[in-house]
Amino acid sequence: MRWPPWSSTSPSDSQDPSNPLPPAPRKTPISWATSLNSTDWTHFTEPRTIIPTILLTSTALFFAHIYRSYLRRIPEAANVERAWFRKRSLFGYVTSVGDADNFRLFHTPGGRMSGWGWVPGRSVPTQRGELKERTIHIRLAGIDAPELAHFGRPAQPYSSDALAFLTAYIHHRRVRAYVYKRDQYDRVVATVYVRRGLLRRDVGLQMLKKGLATVYEAKTGAEFGNLEGRYRRAEWWAKRWARGMWKEVGGESPREYKTRMGKVEGEKEKEKEKGKGKEK
Repeated sequence: MRWPPWSSTSPSDSQDPSNPLPPAPRKTPISWATSLNSTDWTHFTEPRTIIPTILLTSTALFFAHIYRSYLRRIPEAANVERAWFRKRSLFGYVTSVGDADNFRLFHTPGGRMSGWGWVPGRSVPTQRGELKERTIHIRLAGIDAPELAHFGRPAQPYSSDALAFLTAYIHHRRVRAYVYKRDQYDRVVATVYVRRGLLRRDVGLQMLKKGLATVYEAKTGAEFGNLEGRYRRAEWWAKRWARGMWKEVGGESPREYKTRMGKVEGEKEKEKEKGKGKEK
């Protein structure tokens, strides 16, 4: 049927109904290599494309390096890399003082300049539970303080005085620790400085001057940085002026105390073994 009626012919009238429609032309498949070769890559090699790309990539890598090296927070002593020892320092907030020569540090890299204390989300936790596994155990390098009572051992004279001094001197303050190594108790051994007024004070040196610590004596493993001579002079003057623990004539140093208590405990163990042998 012609439509519209006034037309002379229609496609359906002129087409032979016995012949099917001609097949659609097939697309020739193009290989990946051919596609790449046919792409115009010249605009990628132009200076206006290369230069911004290099600048953007270099800037991103630079800031990633700055973050990893200086702004990344270290949660615990085990996370301090060996490459840091004797080369780097840790800046942070003292959350607790456990003994007269060690304390806990919450690492705040960059300090106030990087937002700690005033930018939302960058504050030091105050609850004990929030601080769990988030502080670095620091051991003051080069000194040995009188021993507190623990493990069944009695307290050494002036141990409470040393603890009170260290707590008042650094607790809830920001300090900088120059790290040397990690000891057998998983503590980071470091020389620690705290700002008192306009001056920066060596915490260990101040304890030696007041006669509240001795120079650390050990056959191996003692760490002083390059301050051993200064520490020994401070101890000598404290003895001369009978300060702190040196007020007592023939006072016992922490090292002598540990040696004596070790012998006492060894003798007790031998007596126990003898008692068990007699019972058998």
